[in-house]
Order: sequence, then C-alpha cells, then structure tokens
Amino acid sequence: MINRVFFLPVLAFFLLLLTGCNKEEPGEQNSKVKNDTPEHAALLFARSIYEERTIETALSLSTPRLQRVLNSYHINSNVQRHIFNLKYDNVKIIPDGGNKIGRAQFAETASVTLFFTGTYGDDHIEDLRSVKLLRQNGQWKVDRIAADVM
Repeated sequence: MINRVFFLPVLAFFLLLLTGCNKEEPGEQNSKVKNDTPEHAALLFARSIYEERTIETALSLSTPRLQRVLNSYHINSNVQRHIFNLKYDNVKIIPDGGNKIGRAQFAETASVTLFFTGTYGDDHIEDLRSVKLLRQNGQWKVDRIAADVM
C-alpha cells in the first residue's frame, strides 16, 4: 500500500515534467501540416532545397517540367539563387495556414504561400514565395515558384 501511495505522485510528477519539456516555439504550430496536402508537399520541397545536401528530394516532389529546370542548376545553392531568388545561411520556413475555402482533396491544382525568415551573412531576411502545385497520380507535385507580390 505504501509503495502505491508513493508511486502515483512520483509518476504524475515525471509525466508533468516530460510534457513541460515538449514546448513548441511561437509560430511553430503553423508549420505542422497534414500529410498528403499541398502545404505539406510545398514545405517538404522548400526545406529540401535549404536543408539537404542534394536536390534529390526536391526532384521527387517536382513535376517533370520543374525537374528539368532543377537539373539544369545541379546543386541546392544554385536553386536557392535562381529559382527562389533567396539565399540563406539559416532559414525557417512556415506555410500559410490561411483560410482555405474548398476541399484540397478534390482539387487538381493548388497554390501555397511559404514564409521564409532567416539570416544570410549579417542580414536578417524575411520574404515569401508562392508555390504552385499540381496533383499527379494522387500526389502533390511542385510545378512553379513565384515571388508573392503584395
């Protein structure tokens, strides 16, 4: 009986301690998107360009048209410079969680706005890009990247 009385408060304390350690940064909740959505595909594509060493993941998430363009630039830094027109040393990418009307599961095209914030050298850079996607064989593929004009 004494073991059970002692065990339950200790267990409750450790559970509270563990849940307290799993705090999200402000704005990070916007970066959590469901799989099989245009937002997820656009986010994976952009993160692969800025965080991975090769463009292989980006190629797998692209339409054939964009694959040809990406292959012509060979490496991530060239894609950052010429396709996104944004260079970063460190970057955080967040998809727009805006008010989407309609159901993406029935759509064949989508447009997702990505917010970029980070540093390049000593400069702090914030910008956004519009990513146009097409559904091909049931999967969302990136087709174009455009600078968003406000």
